[in-house]
Amino acid sequence: MKKLIAASAALWLAACSPATPDAAAPAAQPAPAGETADAAPSPAAPVAAIVDDPTAVNQAIDEVLGDHTRYEAVIRELQKAVTAKDTAAVAALVHYPFTTVRDGQSLNVIDAVAFVGDYDRIVTPAIADAITQQKYSQLMVNYKGVMFGNGEAWVNGICKDDACKEVDVRVVALQPTS
Repeated sequence: MKKLIAASAALWLAACSPATPDAAAPAAQPAPAGETADAAPSPAAPVAAIVDDPTAVNQAIDEVLGDHTRYEAVIRELQKAVTAKDTAAVAALVHYPFTTVRDGQSLNVIDAVAFVGDYDRIVTPAIADAITQQKYSQLMVNYKGVMFGNGEAWVNGICKDDACKEVDVRVVALQPTS
């Protein structure tokens, strides 16, 4: 029961987090050595530190964004594609038009062909590491989407209709955080 209460509180706080795709949020960190998910978080620890449970992440996605199975599939596909350096597969997961910042300049990418052409500028080694090293059980979820690392990558649903009853789950941000 204690774990459920702690996880519920953490998910609620994570969902209310001010992090956005254009403003990096603290990374989800594992609980410090000797602490468990049942332990109360220290004031300095990120809230997500007490949740190291894929079930809790799935519940947060279900409650805040919608069907977690769709998000999990895209998250796992993204990690697999980035690991394999499959530029076309990564490009197929992105929402277009796509805008990011590189070297202080806005980089506008109109489609998958352009994304593949600029892949090395968009998916830098730091961004690739944030994606490939992210544990699913430690993803941060809020109303802006699902965050990898310190905000290097974000996945969210893109409304397909005015009521937003149907969404395409896509990569919506790939950005440097330092």
